[in-house]
Amino acid sequence: AKLRASQADAGIEALRAEVDTLIVIPNDRLLAISDRTITLADAFKSADQVLLSGVQGITEIITQPGLINLDFADVKAVMSGAGSALMGIGSARGENRALRAAELAISSPLLEASIDGAMGVLLSVSGGSDLGLFEVNEACELVQSAVHPNAKFIFGTTIDDALGDEVRITVVAAGFEGGEPKRVSTPVIDAATLGGVADPIAANDPISVALELGDEPTPRRRVTFEELVAQDDEIDVPDFMK
Repeated sequence: AKLRASQADAGIEALRAEVDTLIVIPNDRLLAISDRTITLADAFKSADQVLLSGVQGITEIITQPGLINLDFADVKAVMSGAGSALMGIGSARGENRALRAAELAISSPLLEASIDGAMGVLLSVSGGSDLGLFEVNEACELVQSAVHPNAKFIFGTTIDDALGDEVRITVVAAGFEGGEPKRVSTPVIDAATLGGVADPIAANDPISVALELGDEPTPRRRVTFEELVAQDDEIDVPDFMK
C-alpha cells in the first residue's frame, strides 16, 4: 500500500508539471461518505461525481450569464499564479438553504484541506426567482468568515428558475500562505450530519474537490478581430470548454 501511495504521489508531481489544473481526490476519503454496505464500484462512482461536479461548476461560472455576472476573467483573477486552490459546490433546499449550501461548499468529507487563510475567493450563488437578499448575504458572510480577512472576494449571482427551490453555491479559494492550503486530518463534516434543517441535494453529494494549479500557467496571447476572422481555427480555448 505504501508503495502504491508513493507511486501515486510521484505521478501527481509529474502530472502537475504538465497541466494548468490538477484535481486530486484521496481514495481514503471515500470511507467518510459511505456506509459499511457500499460496494467498491459505488464508492468510486462517488469520486467520479466529485470530478463531474467540479468541472461542471467552473464551466457554469464561465458560460452562464448572471444577475451579478462572473466570467473567465474572474476565475483567472482568483486562480492564476495562486499556487494550489480549493473548489467546493453545495446545494440545498428548505429552511436556511443558502446557508446550508455554503456550509456544504466549504466543508466536505472528501475535502482534505481547509479554505482558512485563502487570499482569493470566487463565490457564485444560483437560485430561482425567489432567491432572497438576506439568505444570500448570510451565505456570503459564512464564506468570508472562513478565509483571510483581507481576501480578494469576487461575488456573483445567477437566477435560474429551473433550480426550483434549490440554492446552489460554488466556491473557488486560492492564494494560500506558503502556496498550499492547510491540510485537515479528519473530514470537516461527517456523513451523519448531512440531514440538517435544510435538505442537501443527493445528486450533488459529495461535491467538493481540490484544484492544484501549475506553477507556471501557459500565457494567453490577445487575439485581434482580424486574426479571429482569418485564423478562426487557432483560437485559444481553455481545455475545460472544449
